Amino acid sequence: MSLTERIHCDHGLVKHLGNWTEADRFEVKARHGAAVLDLRSPGLPDDIEIHLDMDRAMVKLLVDDDTAIDHWNLIWTARGKIKDSTSSSDGDKAAGRLVHLSGSATNSEIRIHRGGIALLSAMFSRAYVQDVRRAHKAGGVPTIDDPTRGHTS
Repeated sequence: MSLTERIHCDHGLVKHLGNWTEADRFEVKARHGAAVLDLRSPGLPDDIEIHLDMDRAMVKLLVDDDTAIDHWNLIWTARGKIKDSTSSSDGDKAAGRLVHLSGSATNSEIRIHRGGIALLSAMFSRAYVQDVRRAHKAGGVPTIDDPTRGHTS
């Protein structure tokens, strides 16, 4: 069964961190804002589709080191770019998850944060502080910094 998450960001910031969904398809509409999507959870499928509709926006994807990003079907109108310091431009398939980007981006930017940088991006958030407080009260461990920690198979 295919689940679709719809994310709308208009002149603001939207963050979805930790184990927040098990969907395999995302529709992101961002206008003059920023959206952060954590795709490191083991509960997510190995093949993810993200349809983007961006206008002067930024979308940040937090992924594992072995995640491949396919942006062949992404249409750029005006300026924009994908910032991925360790992208696999040689075309080989990574051993991990595959994320397909499609849709359109106008004067926008997509940032890919992998591994330790993704961990730091998640930790420097208000949601992480709340998660640490919750874990301390309940006697557990926080899961926003490492979504695999709170996942039960």
